[in-house]
Amino acid sequence: MNNKNDTVYLIDASIYVFRAWYSVPDDFADPRGRPTNAVYGFAHFLCEVLESTQARHIAVAFDEALESSFRNSIYPAYKANRESAPRELKDQMGWCRQMAEVLGLPCYSDHQYEADDLIGSLARHAQSNQQQVAILSADKDLSQLLVDDDYMWDYARRQRLNSDAIFKRFGVYPDQIADFLALTGDTVDNIPGVPGIGPKTAAVLLKHYRDLDTLWERLDEVSFLSLRGAKGIAQRLREHRAAAELARRLTGIATEAITYQPITRRQSGDLQQLDKLCDELGFGRLLRGRCQALIQS
Repeated sequence: MNNKNDTVYLIDASIYVFRAWYSVPDDFADPRGRPTNAVYGFAHFLCEVLESTQARHIAVAFDEALESSFRNSIYPAYKANRESAPRELKDQMGWCRQMAEVLGLPCYSDHQYEADDLIGSLARHAQSNQQQVAILSADKDLSQLLVDDDYMWDYARRQRLNSDAIFKRFGVYPDQIADFLALTGDTVDNIPGVPGIGPKTAAVLLKHYRDLDTLWERLDEVSFLSLRGAKGIAQRLREHRAAAELARRLTGIATEAITYQPITRRQSGDLQQLDKLCDELGFGRLLRGRCQALIQS
């Protein structure tokens, strides 16, 4: 049984950096005139999380593999529909990581594995130690990692989703999410699914067959299901099986991205480096004092 007093909080940094970029006025700038709105907002977010959770175990995953992920070698069109982040935002990513580090938060990134994979590896490590996992993100892909009383936490919306809530939302359980997305496709990541297979149909198929492997083994039965258009669905599954199997390689999270024993225990922050960073960014006493109090707590 998970130890709720030893919860591991895993932060998907990119979504909160982007939210800060779009929500904090762009007139925030350092003494040299460079924009700092994203790092300012991200710092506030980190402070709120630490103040509200008093987390002892926490880690932050950053994306460095948006164009160099192993998934791009499998499927070059993976995420090709996404526009590159503005230069003004890219320049702030490094500061966001520095801010997390001076607060004592272990940070992870990799050029081959995405933040999802790093979070997945950290989650599996925590789960193997019987620790509860809270994933701070709104990315539905990450819900496939939930077991027992773990939960997704969309912090900005103050919304928590456990396994039952995931089922109510998608009609499948967390361990079926990757198969679900392989059937429906995922427009956010530019992953095509099986044409004509929407969320409701995918949920029915997975309720009946549990996973894709069983679906393929019993594909001849699909035509006889009490499902509208069952014969056509069976035909589309036959015709697009290879595409669905390719998609499944993309939608699954690589939970062995971190091969060493990771650190998720919050470390001692660095007051001197905090002052140096705040001076560089032109942050005032309010945010600086808030961060100092967290380091000293």
